[in-house]
Amino acid sequence: MRKLTIFLYLFSIIVVGQNQTKDELKLKEIYNAALTNSKCYSWLDYMSNKIGHRLSGSIGAEKSVEYTKSQLETLGLDRVYLQEVMVPKWVRGQKEIAYIVDNNKKINIPVCALGGSVATQKEGISAEVIEVQSLKELEGLGTEKIKGKIVFFNRPMDSSLLETFNAYGKAGDQRRSGAKEASKFGAVATIVRSLTLSLDDFPHTGNQSYGDISKTQYIPAAAISTNGADLLSKSLKANPKLKFYLKQSCQTMPDVLSYNVIGEIKGNEFPDKIMVVGGHLDSWDLADGSHDDGAGCVQSMEVVNILKNIGYKPKNTIRVVLFMNEENGGRGGEKYQELSKKNNENHIFALESDSGGFTPRGFSFETDEANFNKVQDYKKLFEPYLIHTFAKGHSGSDIEDLTSEKIVKVGLRPDSQRYFDYHHAANDKFNAVNKRELELGAATITALVYLTDQYGIISK
Repeated sequence: MRKLTIFLYLFSIIVVGQNQTKDELKLKEIYNAALTNSKCYSWLDYMSNKIGHRLSGSIGAEKSVEYTKSQLETLGLDRVYLQEVMVPKWVRGQKEIAYIVDNNKKINIPVCALGGSVATQKEGISAEVIEVQSLKELEGLGTEKIKGKIVFFNRPMDSSLLETFNAYGKAGDQRRSGAKEASKFGAVATIVRSLTLSLDDFPHTGNQSYGDISKTQYIPAAAISTNGADLLSKSLKANPKLKFYLKQSCQTMPDVLSYNVIGEIKGNEFPDKIMVVGGHLDSWDLADGSHDDGAGCVQSMEVVNILKNIGYKPKNTIRVVLFMNEENGGRGGEKYQELSKKNNENHIFALESDSGGFTPRGFSFETDEANFNKVQDYKKLFEPYLIHTFAKGHSGSDIEDLTSEKIVKVGLRPDSQRYFDYHHAANDKFNAVNKRELELGAATITALVYLTDQYGIISK
């Protein structure tokens, strides 16, 4: 019995060693294919420079659906199709105008309307400004001090936090809810410090919500560049009675029909088990959205391109989903989940790339302890590529509501230090994306897809 135990132990070591060697070779093949024979950079070039911004409901969004569908069709997948989804259509209109009026001196300030905001009246708004650091401070001031004024939310992202997404999350409430809360105290508009750690002249847009307040209470909401915010704050300290002028002409139109774009390779052993990789096809309208989230879309498309190029036949169905309307509604993710549930689909894995096209550093996982421990065994395979972060955390907005009996959700985590320099701003353009970093991200996603496809998930 003792000899048999020793034999089985040694046999298991040999098998593990052989699997590791096989997996090491497969990852090397995947990375080599991504770095020498990929299409993701040229796809992004076309989307950014030939199509441009892809805000939901826009011509650019429509063209991006047509383009990505046509490109997936060239890859020889088993199925490529569109999934209908009704999306909001918000239009920015003419470029916003803002300036400080201080002792008859006019100083122009870079601003942009926040997504979903209403316009000012045609002649614009001119009012005194009150600066606050938080929604709590706003509430403490009350109607007496706020009524008739423009509320200026000036809490910066916390630069002491190494993980910049944490800093973004902690500062985001003033952008999302600032106008709604300020309107309750009689404010006439809000301006919000841009959510970036960079000091520059680019205002960063993003979605805001009026929640359940009456439409009669809606007030204009705009983002101000960080340099502009610092100048305004300094000017207010010198002259609390200065005036701020704001003019914007944005409007919300009726919802329009759009689509999620989907392509898949059927599994040859478990076709009913689905593994999703995706990003969101829409972007804000100030730039090309190359990092947010053109990069994630083309990386997801590249996954199936790599698998086809290396002749890999997956056990499970691999599905690329390019979600529409993540930025100002989340309708694409909601529709995908709705139809998935209706069709009784079984998703075992979902990965979203929506953190920019920078050098990949690892993954964040939403799963149970058993599967989290299992993926830790893959970590050593990624370390030669300097991929070393395997941590629990948020996976992605479009897949967060996706449910199945047992599912592992994953977010690609690139280096985040530069991401918010570009996020939702006019400089999020193709030239901000490095070709090799983009390809490394695509390879990293493909490698995890391969390992999960090979070894499955723990379903009990």
